[in-house]
Amino acid sequence: MDGPACSGCRERDARIAELERELQALKHRFSELESRRKINSSTSSTPPFANPLGAEKPVKKKKSKRNRGEQPGHRPHLKQPLPPERVTHTESIVPDVCDACQSPLPSEAGPNDPEPKRFQTVELPPIVVEVTEYQAQARTCPCCGKVTHATIPATIRSHSVGPRMTATLSYFSGCHGVSKRGIEEIAETVFGAPIALGTVSNLEQEVSEAIKPAHEEAIEAVRQAEVKFADETSWKLWGKLCWLWAAAAAGVAAFVIHAKRGATGLKAILGETIEGIVHSDRWHVYLQVPEERRQLCWAHLKRDFQKIVDCGGPSVWVGRRGLRIVKDLFAAWHAFQAENITRARLQELIAPLERRLGKTLLDGALGDDARVAKFCENLILLESALWTFARVEGVEPTNNFMERLVRLAVLWRRRSFGCNSEAGCRFVERILTVVQTCRLNANNTLEFLAKAVGARREGRECPKLLAE
Repeated sequence: MDGPACSGCRERDARIAELERELQALKHRFSELESRRKINSSTSSTPPFANPLGAEKPVKKKKSKRNRGEQPGHRPHLKQPLPPERVTHTESIVPDVCDACQSPLPSEAGPNDPEPKRFQTVELPPIVVEVTEYQAQARTCPCCGKVTHATIPATIRSHSVGPRMTATLSYFSGCHGVSKRGIEEIAETVFGAPIALGTVSNLEQEVSEAIKPAHEEAIEAVRQAEVKFADETSWKLWGKLCWLWAAAAAGVAAFVIHAKRGATGLKAILGETIEGIVHSDRWHVYLQVPEERRQLCWAHLKRDFQKIVDCGGPSVWVGRRGLRIVKDLFAAWHAFQAENITRARLQELIAPLERRLGKTLLDGALGDDARVAKFCENLILLESALWTFARVEGVEPTNNFMERLVRLAVLWRRRSFGCNSEAGCRFVERILTVVQTCRLNANNTLEFLAKAVGARREGRECPKLLAE
């Protein structure tokens, strides 16, 4: 018989089938909720304060038995004396009498006297800004009695704050996160030069226009780089979600605020045609870069494996195997960074790890845990992008380099909740680019900003952000 002939039996079977489907859906939902409950700040990008209710507490690291501070063998960071040209005053302390025989000693140094011991102190003199007052005089003609008034040039009247002062105030906001009201107070309290609150914003916009060529220079340098790191983080424009894209290479970092997190946002920072190797996380927008020109972040992968372990289930062994592979990989990489092994030896150590991971992912994809199986399937498709660091110079296994640079933007977003205008977004992306690029090259950010503002006011080209 194909099925029950009784209509009541058919209704019963249909009802049973419907209840079984509902039961499976509830089980799946419960599994998802249980997994989310076990997710915490150590297994995802969730900050500790945003852990969901009922989430398991992150695993606390065991307290180290070492003392706080400098450890044995640590290279000391000693105070470096400033060069002689930076010394403003010199005071000589000369001994009066000999310690041995109490004979008087000459005041001038002799040919056999050793070099003096040096100690430097620094002090900040009272800061008094230079105030230049332009007076348009008037003169009466002795012949006809006509009064002629001089005119203050428009180039002078257009700016009430000098280039260096302009650069300094914007440096406080763009590099150290001082609020506009804080800058207003600094200008009056520290520099003795009270300015209006609106002037602070106007000066920021002037700096933004002055460093616009430098921003474009940095973006072009990143696009042309053979190896680049990329990341993105959320931003707000009038409370509306947008995205701050970041990309960096050796000696240069660039930032762009864009409305989208998709392909158009990536093109805004890396261009229509993406060149070179891109180091990133597994966000799907990076799939437009071929696998052989990608490097995935192993720090993110370590967190994913830990999440599988913490969530439990029939495939917990996938997470445990993955964590062992991650541990061995970082041990080999750290040995390579310390120059204890060559790149050839690094590749020898990585080869068995690559095979072990491939087998683990294949077994996990065929397992009974649907969530872990999907993770393994996705990673299998990108497996070749996990090992680029072993064969290409300049590529690292983690994206920590980029995330350290983005940290300044994240702190800015948490303080100010984003921007309230498009012009504000342009200032953020440009000043972040200049600040982080100058830091990477150990250049003085304030000096560059002052030169850029001065060049713009004089109609000259903006100085180069990157060395020729």
